[in-house]
Amino acid sequence: MGKYDDLLLKNQLCFPLYVCSREMVNAYRPLLDELGLTYTQYITLMVLWEERQTTVKMLCQKLHLDSGTLTPLLKKLEIKGLITRERSSTDERSVIAIITEQGMELREKAIRLPMQMTAKIEGITSDEIQQLRTLLDKLIQKLTVKQTTQAT
Repeated sequence: MGKYDDLLLKNQLCFPLYVCSREMVNAYRPLLDELGLTYTQYITLMVLWEERQTTVKMLCQKLHLDSGTLTPLLKKLEIKGLITRERSSTDERSVIAIITEQGMELREKAIRLPMQMTAKIEGITSDEIQQLRTLLDKLIQKLTVKQTTQAT
């Protein structure tokens, strides 16, 4: 093993994760274009379809996004009539994102997306998908904890 083998692209974990992430978002793009959504708008709506309403702070945490990224995205969703935003009555500093009826109706159109994406990755079993998901969740948790500890 050479001195610089750890610097070879083929030996990096981050590179296949980066490529896979880009390719996954690209695979979603034509499906989401039909709904008039970006991938980040889609995952934001997924949280709101489940929760109906949540604070912007909680959305940031769930989506691993900062408020500088999420705020303009929420503004665009609000302009489209898919969500509303309002200040919390109990905490003036807190903003709540609320899914609208139109936003909930979009869920009916989006219901086919997971099956369409599964078809795009034909040949990977549901067990393999679950194993990958478990490993990625573990990696995210480790990296998130390390970054949080380093920041303090």
